[in-house]
Amino acid sequence: MRILRGLPLTPSNRDTALAIGNFDGVHRGHQALIDALKAHARPRGLACAVMSFEPHPRHYFAQLARKPEAAPRRISTLRDRLDALAAHGVDTTFLLRFNRALAGMTAESFVRDLVVAACRAKFVMVGEDFRFGSKRAGDVYLLKRMGAELGFAVSTLSDVKENGARISSSLVRDALEAGCMDLAAELLGRPYALSGHVVHGAKLGRKLDFPTLNLRLPASERFGQPAARGIFVVQVHGLAPAPLPGVASLGLRPTVDESGRWLLETHLLDWQGDAYGKIVRVELLKKLRDEEKYDGLPALTAAIARDAAAARAWFASAAATAQPDGAPRISQG
Repeated sequence: MRILRGLPLTPSNRDTALAIGNFDGVHRGHQALIDALKAHARPRGLACAVMSFEPHPRHYFAQLARKPEAAPRRISTLRDRLDALAAHGVDTTFLLRFNRALAGMTAESFVRDLVVAACRAKFVMVGEDFRFGSKRAGDVYLLKRMGAELGFAVSTLSDVKENGARISSSLVRDALEAGCMDLAAELLGRPYALSGHVVHGAKLGRKLDFPTLNLRLPASERFGQPAARGIFVVQVHGLAPAPLPGVASLGLRPTVDESGRWLLETHLLDWQGDAYGKIVRVELLKKLRDEEKYDGLPALTAAIARDAAAARAWFASAAATAQPDGAPRISQG
């Protein structure tokens, strides 16, 4: 997948069929939008492209108002969002930094300068409630009117629903915040995961006899807070031919760290080796509990031991309910 960044935006070298949105999580609603876009793009010889924003516009406005609590909790990192878009068949992603210049751009300039001049859109697909431009002045009706003037077609996609509810990033966030990993996986169409480079930490886990793989999340002022948090049963991809079972903490490590920096720490149950610098994907399968602050390292060590035992029991139960072909029937509830 080709990634074009910036503002002004590097122009596309091909005409495109373009979808516009934040795409946080690239959930099944986003996937349906991309599938519909591809169905229009391929017969017309157009590149399948999306326009996305970083940071999330609501995060930008929350920081501007000095109300960080108003920012949406993030589902995916930028790396995971781009990987998911590429995996779903997107040819080009136009990644715009959401800043004062973009926030102040009129709806008409957004269409002329970005959609037409930079993205070379000949076909645009958006959700029915799509709004754009300064003060959200632009809507689907303006987009269609300008499309007729500037030579691109516009189509909208109806909501994708699950049990009567619209599949949205907000619904995925709610599931992750509640620790309902089975529901999150259903809405995403895949287990919820975070990926990144394994980095060096303070080696505290090794001293406690529970060595960990450490993945740092972007600073909260840039990224926002993650939607999921707590202690999880996980499996890790990228270190062995098959996923490796483990237990992980996604949080602030209140017992040993007061920096406020988010970290995903994973203890692999049955693997030892050098993982530093490698890119891994950690799938969060089952939430065990919320993060807690303990009175000293002995209490923390005992809690980690209990969590590791709970993770082993969960994987043993999954194996016991394996399907006849040997594949585990994993319930993520």
